[in-house]
Amino acid sequence: MSILGREAILEEMRKGNIAIDPFHESMLGPASVDLHISNAFRVFVHLPAELHLTDDMDFKAATKGFRVPAGQDLIIQPGQTVLGITQEKITLRKGIAGWLEGRSRFARVGLLVHISASFMQPGIANHQVLEISNFGPIQLRIIPGTAVCQFIFTYCEGAGEYKGVFAEQTPDNFCHL
Repeated sequence: MSILGREAILEEMRKGNIAIDPFHESMLGPASVDLHISNAFRVFVHLPAELHLTDDMDFKAATKGFRVPAGQDLIIQPGQTVLGITQEKITLRKGIAGWLEGRSRFARVGLLVHISASFMQPGIANHQVLEISNFGPIQLRIIPGTAVCQFIFTYCEGAGEYKGVFAEQTPDNFCHL
């Protein structure tokens, strides 16, 4: 497995194998790209006694989607989990995959930005949903537009391509039922 460094990421972008929209070169680190949280969120409000974890389970059955108005933010209580989505759309061609990681500055105060399912398949063309949890002892204020996570790219052996249910997720279809 090879992790793509800064120059390799830029080269794959020039070739059209990686697309990030919107993108500014200041988002690019030595071996990752910073991604920003949008203003679209889902919070757990329709809490049934239990959720049956089946292949056809829909997370929207237990959550409500909304957008944080411009100039406002979202407070996450200790122990609370919310879903967010990135401002950037990531498109990967066959042969390139990646995963999401939080940023250490936020992890050090208890924010987990992507608690599970962080691997992104080759062939995706979507905004990334973030499973955000506050494991710290104090409230955390999430400000839309903040670079809360980073995307790390890798080459795949073979050329699989994701065509699943989340292939086209956007902030609009994420926060609406």
